[in-house]
Amino acid sequence: MKNPTDSSSDVPAPSRDRSRVFGAILVEQGRLSSGDVEKIQRFSRESGLRFGEAALQLQLLTQEDIDAALADQFKYPILSRGGENGVSDDVVAGYAPQSPLIEPLRVLRSQLTLRWLNDASRKVVSICSAERGEGRSWLAANLATVFAQIGLRTLLIDADMRHPRQHELFRFNNAVGLSALLTGRAGREIVHRVHPQLRLFVLPAGITPPNPQELLGRPVFDLVLDQFAEQYDVVLLDTPAISETADAQVISALAGAAIMLARRNHTRHAQLSAAIHSLTQSAVNVIGSVMTEY
Repeated sequence: MKNPTDSSSDVPAPSRDRSRVFGAILVEQGRLSSGDVEKIQRFSRESGLRFGEAALQLQLLTQEDIDAALADQFKYPILSRGGENGVSDDVVAGYAPQSPLIEPLRVLRSQLTLRWLNDASRKVVSICSAERGEGRSWLAANLATVFAQIGLRTLLIDADMRHPRQHELFRFNNAVGLSALLTGRAGREIVHRVHPQLRLFVLPAGITPPNPQELLGRPVFDLVLDQFAEQYDVVLLDTPAISETADAQVISALAGAAIMLARRNHTRHAQLSAAIHSLTQSAVNVIGSVMTEY
């Protein structure tokens, strides 16, 4: 009779259990055959390598294959990059969440959660910058993605109806968006879900209207934000450059809170100070500032 504490017990070792689960996922995804899995497991035992490391040495998997399987195993979706159904190269948090570029965004997410989100009565914030070309849309897209990755139901609204970019970053049709919603030509069903396993939603700007500032200043936009704030855990608004138009002040005043973005060796101090002043004059709570090297 076997001793219950005997190490030769036929209870599988946890590491071997994990490799079997991992291998099954790869077979299900069509990345390996059952024979490939057995070959990798055998080599893994002989070499003392982990399953993924053994598969790489045998050239049966790529690092991209392994990352996709890990994402599936831990219910952590990784978005496709490029192509018809993939996000653009700029949405790094979506297709390469372990990139060193994204770690500072996780720090920012934590700071916002602790210092703002947990206490905010209306969880809506605008992403602002003084000038164009400072990475505002990049920050909005990637920050929204990292919020969704911790399970928060996150909505990103492209409120830049002069130079919209979010439809390009997430590869959505921009024919119908915020401009149609604010003129009563569409309902909230035009919001796009980025991935079925990721609670990230995007509302593109839509067709550029002749009067974006007047459209944004209508009472209906405030009502729309109220409704979205009830449906989502956090709402982020991409805005036009403050130095070019008053749109960002209008949007941020309705949001109630803003994050100010500056780009290293690009943003002029005078422009940045003027932008912050314009927001505070509009009673906007500037809850933080971000320096990027975008």
